[in-house]
Amino acid sequence: MNLQGKKILITGADGFIGSHLTEELIRRGHDVRAFVYYNSFGHWGWLDESTNAIKSKIEVIAGDIRDPHGVRSAMHDCDVVLHLAALIGIPYSYDSPDSYVDTNIRGTLNLLQAARDLDVDKFIHTSTSEVYGSAQFVPITETHPLQGQSPYSATKIGADQIAFSFYNSFETPVSIVRPFNTYGPRQSARAVIPTVITQIANGNKKIKLGSLTPTRDFNYVADTVNGFIAAAESDKSLGEVINLGSNFEISIGDTVSLIAELMGEQIEIETDELRTRPKNSEVERLWADNSKAKSLLGWAPQYPGIAGLKYGLTKTIDWFKQPKNLNNYKANIYNT
Repeated sequence: MNLQGKKILITGADGFIGSHLTEELIRRGHDVRAFVYYNSFGHWGWLDESTNAIKSKIEVIAGDIRDPHGVRSAMHDCDVVLHLAALIGIPYSYDSPDSYVDTNIRGTLNLLQAARDLDVDKFIHTSTSEVYGSAQFVPITETHPLQGQSPYSATKIGADQIAFSFYNSFETPVSIVRPFNTYGPRQSARAVIPTVITQIANGNKKIKLGSLTPTRDFNYVADTVNGFIAAAESDKSLGEVINLGSNFEISIGDTVSLIAELMGEQIEIETDELRTRPKNSEVERLWADNSKAKSLLGWAPQYPGIAGLKYGLTKTIDWFKQPKNLNNYKANIYNT
């Protein structure tokens, strides 16, 4: 599908990945409508940090995906939907699982109902590698069993299945993109990489963390964004679940050491029980097989392997170290 001339709705455009995706589509000359979470301050989330040149070209609508009427109004006249809006913090899902069901499952249903009724050309639904739970085999293909090891991942499994059911039942043109561990500028401090960087950048020598043994497949945000766009453009993605991962595995402990090395600091790590997931909820291993994305989308990570991770981390560190950015983060407290 050629996206030129298409009206593109992005939900969650105010968030980490969503804001980068919105900006990249604008840079490519596309017509973008950004759906951001309503607040009384009139904030557009991370889109507030976009350049004036980009902001002037974005149509912004504030609302809530839990409101079916607002969702339908926002989707009116749109050809393509990139659905990224979700509650994503795993620790918070232990405290408030109801809100995750309402947002991640019912919110997704609202969007799918609207997409079906309004006859959109393409609906890209965002999944997560967390739906796989701890790897039963590696690298993880899209056929890996799904395991809800946290309320968050359970609701994302539910949302994925509802999206897929609309494709099977109503021929809604759904594709499911499943990013692994995206990192980069603007990421929430509930994730490990921003947590480490912000603590070190604030002068801390003792870094508080949870478990160091789990492994992750980290993807720089530009790669994830390019994967979303490739999925929207490819006719081969319809009815498919597609991993977006680097096909490179590294432990949390080794990642922390790498960040400290790149920042030129000697650190000590203190285990903080508040940052440790319940034993059976921790996902111990994630490592993506990205061959399907390569074959169907023609997508491949531009930040691959250890060299790519170092390059992406360097760009991320440089962004976080800027005072105006670092001041947005509360590195002295645990962010759920």
